[in-house]
Amino acid sequence: MTVELTAPSDRPRPPGAGDGGLEIRPVETRAGLDRFIRLPFALHRGDPHWVPPLMMERRGALSPDKNPFFRHAETRFWIASRAGRDVGRISAQVDRLALAPPGLETGGPIGHFGLLAAVDDPAVVAALTATAEDWLRGRGMARVLGPFNLSINEETGLLVDGFDTPPMLMMGHDRPWLGPHLEAAGYANAKDVLAYISEGDLPQALRKRLDRPLPPDVTVRPLRMAEYRREIDRLVAIFNDAWSGNWGFVPMTEAEVDHMATQMKPLIHERLVWFAEVKGEPAAFIVCLPNLNEAIRDLNGSLFPLGWAKLLWRLKVKRLETGRVPLMGVRRQHASSFLGSTLTFVLMHRLRQEAVRLGMKRMEMSWVLEDNKPMRHIAEVLGGRVYKTYRIYGKSL
Repeated sequence: MTVELTAPSDRPRPPGAGDGGLEIRPVETRAGLDRFIRLPFALHRGDPHWVPPLMMERRGALSPDKNPFFRHAETRFWIASRAGRDVGRISAQVDRLALAPPGLETGGPIGHFGLLAAVDDPAVVAALTATAEDWLRGRGMARVLGPFNLSINEETGLLVDGFDTPPMLMMGHDRPWLGPHLEAAGYANAKDVLAYISEGDLPQALRKRLDRPLPPDVTVRPLRMAEYRREIDRLVAIFNDAWSGNWGFVPMTEAEVDHMATQMKPLIHERLVWFAEVKGEPAAFIVCLPNLNEAIRDLNGSLFPLGWAKLLWRLKVKRLETGRVPLMGVRRQHASSFLGSTLTFVLMHRLRQEAVRLGMKRMEMSWVLEDNKPMRHIAEVLGGRVYKTYRIYGKSL
């Protein structure tokens, strides 16, 4: 069990925790976890672009017996309340696989915070972050980064630009005051990650170039659903190789791969997942998932009593008009070559063709590191534009 519960005498007393009736308490029960999940529903009331998550999905994602992330991480959740009203929440994580990720020289192990939500009150954010920092400091962490919900391979960063549109699948949507309140609590920008939106077709000249025959030793093909689990293994092997040197990279464990394969399967369409093979070996891939948020936006977090029927009809009959590319990669041996660049463009072109045939009108490519110039160039050549920015904040402990 890795969601730790401490005795009342061990509970941190952050600055401000006793001021103005503000209390910070750990989540200790299933009912408390439901309160923790439900808290943003009230905080985002009146925000037309927030999408209520499915309670069923959130319970699973935050439960140690269902999410394999907890097998390699120690995690804690807290709720802030004042005068009987919940006014904020936060998590803290010590992920044994992410103590010293690539690109981060900190002089000591790194802990994470996440799942941050709060009213427009800097004292609430300061108290929540101080609580998380004390807990991480007590476990020997030298620095804190976040928000990660719960890891860099799930929801990453705090929305700091692009509040005027709803988020895509597995992307966050935050209140605009959270960034400034974090900065007031001593946090600084560690890295921005970008979401590109692409609408319409490619320029005709580019389409003609991408429709040319490929070299004889290169094959581009869609996912083989009959080999679904083996295909996921091929995809993850490319991903772990392609991303291994990227800032903050954390490899997926076998259990997380199994979990991802199960979670993604209802959303997978074989014409929206493409592989490129070089001399018969998988060399590159791209995945587009229908934007589930489009389908659940009006369900208020519940599939009962009629939500299941609405969801299935929207996914299977009506079809969704938006999708997100959350995963793509080219093996490092090809990445810096002309062939690697060609494979990326060709995969994206094939994917877009199929997405249009399936009724998609807008596609998000996310997330992209702000300093990943090759990927940003590809996204922009393909007609994408940055429309949301998510910020990862850091602080020395």
